[in-house]
Amino acid sequence: MERRDMLRRTTAVGAGALAHGVLSTTSAGAQESVGERGGGPGGRSTRPFRVHIVMFDGVEEQDFAGPYEVFSAAGMLSGTRKMDVGLVTAGETGTVRCAYGTEVQVTRRWAPREAELIVVPGGGYTRKDGPGIWAEIKRGTLPRALAAAPRKGLTLSSLCTGALLLSAAGLVEGRRCTTHRGALKDLEKDGGILTPARVVDDGDLVTAQGVTSGLELGLWLVKRELGSEAANGLEMMLEYEARGTVWETERRHRSLSG
Repeated sequence: MERRDMLRRTTAVGAGALAHGVLSTTSAGAQESVGERGGGPGGRSTRPFRVHIVMFDGVEEQDFAGPYEVFSAAGMLSGTRKMDVGLVTAGETGTVRCAYGTEVQVTRRWAPREAELIVVPGGGYTRKDGPGIWAEIKRGTLPRALAAAPRKGLTLSSLCTGALLLSAAGLVEGRRCTTHRGALKDLEKDGGILTPARVVDDGDLVTAQGVTSGLELGLWLVKRELGSEAANGLEMMLEYEARGTVWETERRHRSLSG
């Protein structure tokens, strides 16, 4: 049996009525819920929650793989919404060579109007002349694409040094944010209001600290968008307990799109 399908089934049993019986036992990636057929509980949208994870040469493997795993697995445990998780590029589609040499085929193009959440990973911070965030900032394509992306209904998020790509797009000035501890001064220099938390939720801008914090970023956003039961079920399934502090703004009306 495929590992994730087995974990999904055993987690559902162990959690009892995790999704109050609305999750069917169809194959991974093809679940159907009563909420989707009947309009969704509490007025929640019944269409898939669409997550785009940005890829570029030099991206850190853990930075994109952690959130990808969390959001993809969330689709198995949510009784209210499916998940549509994809790797996208603002450049040419094809092979992306990651920080440690992993090669990933990215076939989806940049399409921010088709997403509810964009995740910007980091990578290459110490390689000023190599592939990674500095090369992307110098090239300018991704920062320009990010700068043009904000709209109502879209959350932009980052983890680790991906926050510097948001910063280069002019999206952190005057906003609560965080990044890897080694890059905090760079983020502050561009006007970000540094906030000492593992995840900083400033409404439609959500940032997380270094590398492994992508797990906390994913779990927090699953909790925010899909509910506590889905997030708690994910922790059981992944055998991982979220750690650190989540800072959440009291002014959730703040918007990158003005």
